[in-house]
Amino acid sequence: MGHPTSRFCAVSELEQLTKLCRGLGASEAQAGAMARQMLKRAEQLAVERKISREDAMAHLLQILRHGRAGEVPPGFQPPAAPPPGSK
Repeated sequence: MGHPTSRFCAVSELEQLTKLCRGLGASEAQAGAMARQMLKRAEQLAVERKISREDAMAHLLQILRHGRAGEVPPGFQPPAAPPPGSK
């Protein structure tokens, strides 16, 4: 991790994300696992896309929000169907 305060911040984020997941109905064990996975994926996305960790986490939280609402997040939309009669 980057600087000495990273561990402290990560614990705080872990607690916040775990609480969020619990609020969405996950058990304590599930919420902890979900939170750890989100933190790990945010790190991966930040590196892959060359974006900040915060932007990566915001992206993941948007996906979570859309999924919770039963919506398909933008960027996950299927391609438009071809007009009838065309192949």
